[in-house]
Amino acid sequence: MVFPIGDDNTGRATTPLVNYVLIAANVLVFVFLQGLGTEDNRFTYAWATVPQEIVTGRDAVTPDRVVTVEPTNQRMRIPGLQPTPVSVYLTLLVSMFMHGGLMHLFGNMLFLWVFGDNLEDRLGHARYLVFYLVTGALASLAHVFSTLAFSEGGSGMLVPSLGASGAISGVLGGYILLFPHNQVRVILFRFLTTVPAYVALGLWFLFQFVSGLGLLGGGAQEGGVAYAAHIGGFVAGLALVKFFAIGRPASAPGRRGVY
Repeated sequence: MVFPIGDDNTGRATTPLVNYVLIAANVLVFVFLQGLGTEDNRFTYAWATVPQEIVTGRDAVTPDRVVTVEPTNQRMRIPGLQPTPVSVYLTLLVSMFMHGGLMHLFGNMLFLWVFGDNLEDRLGHARYLVFYLVTGALASLAHVFSTLAFSEGGSGMLVPSLGASGAISGVLGGYILLFPHNQVRVILFRFLTTVPAYVALGLWFLFQFVSGLGLLGGGAQEGGVAYAAHIGGFVAGLALVKFFAIGRPASAPGRRGVY
């Protein structure tokens, strides 16, 4: 597995204000609206993206469940899907600022911190924000329709999904196309090394693609990971970044080994 910890920022000329705001928004939503990701948080079950809701356009509400937690045999009440107070389609945007746990949040924000700043510098603040939101929404739609197509008996249609990883995958797709030779410092097979972006992100995408193929016929996600959203976001980033970069000056080339 490839785990990035830094990249070459010597060509960056502006402060990535939007990237900072996106990271702050994700953290604030997780802390104050999701209650640090607690299982019984009803905000999460109201605003996560539910495939059936997106396909039908109708809100879905399900009863609470009581589960037994092993090995303590503690009984816990898990909320069912909660009413969404506005159009269910807005969950495509809101859910990308929500996370299932602290490590989920940390991993996503690290990727956004490493790769988002250079892309914002290249696209400009406003275009970067729109690019982030559009690719994130398209990633969520990729998850919805892969669930519809491959979920056995429609079993996954009421499973909520959330997280910034679809939008961040869009950032990675844009990054690999605009900065393929930027040097990225990564932990690769337990070794700290420096590789070009096309290697680091190419290996990351290959892992997502292979993992996604392994789920065909068995649902769109496994262990809480919506691989279709990662793949869809990355492809959307590849497809759209050159359009968003029209008229923008190219970044100055970076120097290898500066982070």
